[in-house]
Amino acid sequence: MISVRRAAGRYRGGDEATGIESLHAFSFGRFYEPDNLRFGAIIACNEERLAPGAGFAEHPHSHTEIVTWVVEGELTHRDGTGSATVVHPGDVQRLSSGGGVRHVERNDTDAPLVFVQMWLSPVEPGGEPSYEVVRGIADSTPYALPQSGAMLHVRRLGRDERTAVPESPLVYVHVVRGVVRLAGDELGPGDAARITGGLGLELAGASPAEVLMWELNH
Repeated sequence: MISVRRAAGRYRGGDEATGIESLHAFSFGRFYEPDNLRFGAIIACNEERLAPGAGFAEHPHSHTEIVTWVVEGELTHRDGTGSATVVHPGDVQRLSSGGGVRHVERNDTDAPLVFVQMWLSPVEPGGEPSYEVVRGIADSTPYALPQSGAMLHVRRLGRDERTAVPESPLVYVHVVRGVVRLAGDELGPGDAARITGGLGLELAGASPAEVLMWELNH
């Protein structure tokens, strides 16, 4: 089964007065939809747009795996593990909040910043927080997130190029840029597909495209 969710249907959040625009694919904060709380381990998929100088002040997280993909610009990150990093397009950033951690996310440049941030529930809550960045991840190198029983695949497709969708109990597909075809549907930037029990599926580039696919075991 494939459930397609369009970018236009995401919840709008953030704070325009402070230069923050947020688009939420799942129930988030004051945006509550009881049938849209999660998909497998994924509990949030937020597209964040930060104007130059804007950012999220220090705030807490707990019992959540936070994975970030920068689309455009540079993300400045600081957290309670002592990590201070600038994350660029093509890098995968992970913050395991464990039993509790605080962090700051900012756009400290004079150019716009766009990133996709995905929150996943851990298999086992608690533990010590940890942090890592994988620089310049390649299409052929999936990013394993065993803390959530998940695997992230990055796919960059040219026009008419094809790639297999992982055969897993659950797969979440998020289109970062461009247009792809999936089982007769065209998906554009910000569109997503939630796939349950899919076998033999392919993504095809209808234009040059970049896609994030989560392979989920629960």
